[in-house]
Amino acid sequence: MNNGSNQGFKSGFISIIGRPNVGKSTFLNRVIGQKIAIMSDKPQTTRNKVQGVVTTDDSQLIFIDTPGIHKPKHKLGDFMMKVAQNTLKGVDLVLFMVNAEEGYGRGEEFIVEKLKTVNTPIFLVINKIDQIHPDQLLTIIESYKEKHDFKEIIPISALEGNNIETLLEQIKGYLPEGPQYYPADQVTDHPERFIVSELIREKALHLTREEIPHSLAVVIDKMERQKDKEMVHVMATIIVERDSQKGIVIGKQGKMLKEIGKRARIDIENLLGTKVFLEVWVKVQKDWRNKMTQLRDFGFREDEY
Repeated sequence: MNNGSNQGFKSGFISIIGRPNVGKSTFLNRVIGQKIAIMSDKPQTTRNKVQGVVTTDDSQLIFIDTPGIHKPKHKLGDFMMKVAQNTLKGVDLVLFMVNAEEGYGRGEEFIVEKLKTVNTPIFLVINKIDQIHPDQLLTIIESYKEKHDFKEIIPISALEGNNIETLLEQIKGYLPEGPQYYPADQVTDHPERFIVSELIREKALHLTREEIPHSLAVVIDKMERQKDKEMVHVMATIIVERDSQKGIVIGKQGKMLKEIGKRARIDIENLLGTKVFLEVWVKVQKDWRNKMTQLRDFGFREDEY
């Protein structure tokens, strides 16, 4: 651990904020170089804040990925909004990420209004520039300049990796000198159980995307290393809201559930660096998103934020 004594070491907390599905998780996975945040083409898939840690010789950047800011529709939505807004407090820098393809709309306006109450330096990060013509970029930059006094405006492609290094250098310039909070080889502060549950949830969402909305949670019932075998035994339950959804997740003759398990196991083995024996069940808990006690059981705890 570094105690902050070596000259010029910079460290700080950076919040990534933006509308659902602008590429925050893709960006986080790109800078960390490992898959730690769930990626799905469905909006609203990030629920808890996932911290990604990037350590270099002279700095440590700690990224906080928030749930996409939106107007909440149910208790889970309320909770996610609180998490997102609380994340803006107590950080050194805020990255407001937008999708270059979508332009400035009501969702962006809603966030800019929230940002006006924040004293922290704010960067505008325009993501997905690989999807637009370069001429369009200037128009986008100009339109945002009028809305808020951003410290920096940086166009990137998280997917292609364009301009990521530039962004990291700019971030470093705004961070204070400080200690190394995490060991150099640590990339997230989330326990492995949380990441494992996210990997399973990602596969379930991806494979059932036509039929299942966001009414899906994953609980890790057991995760233990088996001493006699070089293997980790994972038992997980996928929670859905209706019997019909249970049928979809299981699939004909259990094919869908088998495929979810197979794909998740590959990612979990990469994460843990060992063989994994994965068992997955499906359980119905009606209307779980509106029941605070069940939200707490599934790990969505307000008191942690």
